[in-house]
Amino acid sequence: MFYPNNEKCDKQLHVHEITGSTAIVEECDECHNHRFCTVSDEAIPYGVSHVHEVKFRTDFSDGHFHEFCGKTGPAIEVGNGKHVHYIKATTEEEGGHRHNFQAATLIDAPTDFEYCD
Repeated sequence: MFYPNNEKCDKQLHVHEITGSTAIVEECDECHNHRFCTVSDEAIPYGVSHVHEVKFRTDFSDGHFHEFCGKTGPAIEVGNGKHVHYIKATTEEEGGHRHNFQAATLIDAPTDFEYCD
């Protein structure tokens, strides 16, 4: 996890929820996909924007699960001072295959209406 100034934070300052499904894989015995749900790590400065590290383990389907560890893309403004992040990647291999996936985070601070009109 990223901590500003290498100090552990006592509270979460800026994270995003992420949920999604992997693509269906057909190279193994049975066609299947997996679902995942997680919360990103804290913001990591990236140019004039920021990204988030993402780690998750998928659900257990077809007798196995997959793990992922990577980063989102930079912030994408969606209005009213809010933003999301896009992520397109591939899980780690398990059971002789990997799954591609793409997702967008949920908006940051969804109950903070300070910026709303």
